[in-house]
This record gives sequence, C-alpha cells and structure tokens, in this order.
Amino acid sequence: MSTYDDWQAAASKEVKGKDLNWETPEGITVKPLYTAADVSEDPGLPGFAPFTRGVRASMYAGRPWTIRQYAGFSTAEESNAFYRRNLAAGQKGLSVAFDLATHRGYDSDHPRVVGDVGKAGVAIDTVEDMKILFDGIPLDQMSVSMTMNGAVIPVLAFFIVAGEEQGVPVEQLDGTIQNDILKEFMVRNTYIYPPEPSMRIISDIFAFTSQKMPKFNSISISGYHMQEAGATQVQELAFTIADGMEYVKYGVASGLDIDRFAGRLSFFFAIGMNFFMEVAKLRAARVLWHRVMTQLGAKDERSKMLRTHCQTSGVSLTEQDPYNNVIRTTIEAMAAMLGGTQSLHTNALDEAIALPTDFSARIARNTQIVIQEETGMTKVVDPLGGSYYVEALTKELVDKAWEIIERVEAEGGMAKAVAAGWPKAMIEEAAAARQARVDRAEDVIVGVNKYRLPNEDLLETLEVDNAKVREGQIARIAAVKAARDEAKCQAALKALTEGTTNGGNLLELAVEAARQRATLGEISAAMEATFGRYGTTPTPVKGIYGSAYEFDRRWAQVVEGVEAVERRLGRKPKLLVAKMGQDGHDRGANVIASAFADMGFDVVSGPLFQTPEETVVLALDSGVDVVGASSLAAGHKTLIPELIHRLREAGRSDIKVIAGGVIPPQDYDFLRDAGVQGIYGPGSNVVECAADVLRLLGHNMPPAGEGW
Repeated sequence: MSTYDDWQAAASKEVKGKDLNWETPEGITVKPLYTAADVSEDPGLPGFAPFTRGVRASMYAGRPWTIRQYAGFSTAEESNAFYRRNLAAGQKGLSVAFDLATHRGYDSDHPRVVGDVGKAGVAIDTVEDMKILFDGIPLDQMSVSMTMNGAVIPVLAFFIVAGEEQGVPVEQLDGTIQNDILKEFMVRNTYIYPPEPSMRIISDIFAFTSQKMPKFNSISISGYHMQEAGATQVQELAFTIADGMEYVKYGVASGLDIDRFAGRLSFFFAIGMNFFMEVAKLRAARVLWHRVMTQLGAKDERSKMLRTHCQTSGVSLTEQDPYNNVIRTTIEAMAAMLGGTQSLHTNALDEAIALPTDFSARIARNTQIVIQEETGMTKVVDPLGGSYYVEALTKELVDKAWEIIERVEAEGGMAKAVAAGWPKAMIEEAAAARQARVDRAEDVIVGVNKYRLPNEDLLETLEVDNAKVREGQIARIAAVKAARDEAKCQAALKALTEGTTNGGNLLELAVEAARQRATLGEISAAMEATFGRYGTTPTPVKGIYGSAYEFDRRWAQVVEGVEAVERRLGRKPKLLVAKMGQDGHDRGANVIASAFADMGFDVVSGPLFQTPEETVVLALDSGVDVVGASSLAAGHKTLIPELIHRLREAGRSDIKVIAGGVIPPQDYDFLRDAGVQGIYGPGSNVVECAADVLRLLGHNMPPAGEGW
C-alpha cells in the first residue's frame, strides 16, 4: 500500500517541487491532501450533541431548509405585492428588508432622511404600513423574519399589533427579529441608542417574547454583516459566538432563566466563495455554541443547539460580467446546504448595483428549488461528514475562533470589547488586506481582475422613485395622526419615556403606544429622550495597503504623483470621505480612506449619517480639494447633486466631487451631468482610483502600465 511519503514524492515530481500548501486569510495552512491522520475527533451523529453534523437527526432527508428571500422596497403596497408573487412561486418564509429611515428610527417626513425613504428597503412609519405589508398573508401561518436592530422596539410592536388586528393573537406569531445590536456597533452602524440602553432593550425583548411569544425567535445573532464588512471566517465565527454569549449573560442578569429563553435564539451567517471553509464554519459554529452554552449553565440540550439562517454573499457579487453572479450564488447556496443551515436566502445577480427585479429574484429563488428538487443532495444527512479535509478544517476553525473568544472573555465580554474598538479594527484590517489582494489580482475575481470583458452589457435594474414614495408616506403619517386619539397617544408615549427609567418593559409599553397609533419616529424619540442618540466617526486603519504594495511599481507612480501635487500646492492633497444619508455600511469608505492615506493623501473621514449641508460645512472647514461620496443605499441621485449644488452656492465649485459604491452604470450620466467628476463602482481598483483623482487635481499621471 502506498504511504503519505510516496504520495508526497509523486506530487512533488509532478509540480517540479512547487509548494502546494495554501495559506488562507484566516491564517490556516491548507494542505493539498488530507488523510485519516489529520482527523483527531469523532464528529458524532446528526441530531446529537455537540451537533457538529446538524441539529436534527434527519436534517434535509426529513425536511429541507426553508427558502427565504430577503426583500422590501418602496412602499408597503409594492413590497406586499412582491411577497405574494414570491410565495406563489415557491418561497416558504418572508424576510423583510426595511429602509434606512426606518432602521434609524426616523419617520419618512424627517429632514435627515430625504434621500433614504423607500430606497434600500420598505418604509414603515405606522401600524397601518405594517398591516398593508402583510395584507393577505396570514400571520398565524407564515414565518416572518425581520432584519431590524436600531428601531427594533417600534417595528416589533407594529408587527404584534398588526397581528392582533388581523385576528392573530401574539402567542401564534412565528418568526425572528434580528435584534443584534452589538454587530451594529462593530460593522453595520444602524444603531440609534448607546450600547448600554441598547442592551437593555434586548433584555426587555427577551423577557416579553419568552413570556408571550413561544413560537418567535427573539434574536438572530448575525455574523453576516461582519463578513460583508471584510471579516475573515474565523473573525465572523468568533465574534458572532461571543456576541451570543453576551446576550445570554445579559438575559440571565435581567432575571431570566437561561433555559427559558436560550432555545429561541438563532444565528445568521454569510456564505462566501471559500466553499469548504464555509461548510466547516457552520459545523464549527454548532460545536462552539454547545461549548459556551454548557459553560454558561444551560441544561436543556435545545438551549445548546445552534440554529442558523444563511445568506449568500453580497460582497462576492460583481457589477462586471454580472451573470457570473448566478454561478457564485449557486456555489454559495450549496455550501450553506452542505454546512447544515436551517433557512437560506440567495442573492440576485443584480444586487451588486441595485435592488433585485422580479426576473433576477426568480433565478435566485429557483437556485434553491433546483438544489432541493433536482439534485438528490437532500437525500443524505451531512454528506460531507467524514471528509478528512472538512473534519480537519472544522477543528482548525473551532480552535482559532476559541482563541479570539477567550480574549473577549478575558477582557470582560463582547460589550466591553466593542467599546474598546479592537474587534472593529481587526475586521477593518482584514477588509483592507482583502481589497489589496483583489487589486493586485492575488485573489482572482473572474470578470473583474481576470478574464475582463472588453465591453459590459447593461442590466435592466429596478429603481425606486424616492420623492414619490416619501410624498405618499408623509400623507399616510398625517392621516394616521389626524385619526388617532391624541391624548391617549401622548399618554402612551409619556409612559414609554418613563419606562426607560422606572424599569417598565419597553416592548410592552411600545405595543400600547402602537395601538394608539404612535408613529415609529415618535416611539423612537420617546426612548431617545432618556437614552440619547449615539454617533461615531470612522477611524480607518493604517499601513495595510502600504505594506501590501511595498514593491509595486504602479503604487510607486501614484505615491510619486501625490508628492508632486504636494510640492505644487505646498501641502498634501486633501480628500474628505463622506457618508451622507442613513447608510451605515462603511467598509468601502474606510478602505478608500485607508488606502489613500497610505498613498500620501491627507484624508478626512467624515462622521456617519451626514446631510449634504453638514458635508459641505466639513469640507469648507477642512480645506479639502476633493469630496468622495460613498453610497451603498441608492441615495446617490438625491444626496450627491444636493452636495454639489451647496458647494456651488458656497462659491467652491473648485472642490472636486467624486462618487463610489453601489451605483448602477445607468446612473453615471445623470451624476456626471450633475457635476460628479469621477465615478468608481464595485470592482474598481483602488490604486487606479487614486491615479484618476491625481489627474483631476492637474497631475499628468501616466496610464496604467506605462513606465513599468
């Protein structure tokens, strides 16, 4: 019989001594061959502790995962029609996406949300909106998942009251509320209140739901947004489990029995393109959760059972050659399935640049249906269990994630770690390193940095008329306020404010305010009166790009260009990276800030959630040459032209305005006509972006490839 040494000699001869080991971004060395010698632990059987191979003994052989599509846009009426079409076509559960105004606790008539209403989700201001959203969808028969964190109290209150008025008692409501505020402070930033009162809100929701909503999952602990923000799979895994530990500890500290509420916790992970890493990650997550819940004192095995929803990666989708996204999503869906997810959302091919159309959503949904119905993959429980590679990789992920979890616990738990800022910094370093690898084509993305098409076909994309949606929402808010008993409504809001200090259950108080037709903004403001509104300014990492490009000639050309502009101006060229509107996703903005600073620009990172007026004031006060507007939530056609208009009003049309992020190519001419001088969509090479900015500043920058 051949030995491992025999194989190694044969392989080395075939590749002429080339090292076939692969170092992953997680710091895991992946070998080209795994054998029984690499597997040190028995993973057990599906349905039995520690649930490595799945939380149910029969898994998909007994019942396939739930097909969900995360969707919401424009008005409640439009979203309801979309949901009903999807349900008729085979979707099994609803996952609601709310617009950013709703996420941040503002009614649609608030001046800070002019460009955000209805753009990246559905606008929900009142109970009436929520009732329309689920019109014709029986809430006693449909599982509803709601991605909501900052405004979780009014949104869940509206859902409960909408159910009541549909004739569904609160005990029969089935679904999940995300309610995961710690990851908001790390990566997604759709928070409202500071960390401590935010954790109090979570404890109140645990208490209410454990007593009154036995079918409802009170939290979905989310790693998804961490990976989307640039985290490695080890970081996503470790920080997600650590977040879950923190929530459990807060629940217990508030007087709840751990086994009373822990079984209603669920998780949410991203599934990217590293296929086997993602399979192993879900298996490792179940092992880790069983371990930590045992340590926290849970006795019921259900409390130790990690159940998860998954979503295919949005970051892996590309604007370039977008039909490749169908392939990417299929591969990611298979990884989620083989890892043992309980439900799954598959992204549509056009989501790198816009909201999905009916056409693209159908392909995404059918991806799951084909896997379930045509492939036979559901017939065997954990078909990759026993794979030498998968078992070894699962163990590696458990061990590396546990190291991070132990650091979190040694420093006082995840809330303190988030306050200290090191998890966010760790993720941002990983994001910058990833972008540098992509820009250097070390990480291949087909159609972007390799096999690029000479000409791109434009996709037909869905566009929301923001002004029309906002106008309709404002009218409905006015009608609701005119029809309500104002005295009863104000009394309910006053009781909610008092509940922030006297220990009343905030969700219970908000449900009463919702019954009296208080708006989402009013309910949020009633708590903000005591808690305050939290704000932060990004602090991008330094040195990641510079070290990655140390010997790169094009990088050196750009650095020389920056130095030339500095000599001409008598100072470094200055860039303001601006995040306008209520979009808190700051990965792209932080990557640009980090890279441009490493290239020698003087970079000002603006606070999140600015208005165009505030951005202009900061630009003038900072003396910048360029404003870079980062847009990921479709507000670019409203906010960026307003920014340019106000710069011109201030007599500073000399300040260049550039734009980057999720911007459909169809909108480029509109933005150029408005005065935008550089547009950099998904997949843009950051070094070439800097070269283009230098040209805008009058430097004769050679094209890429010249003088190398």
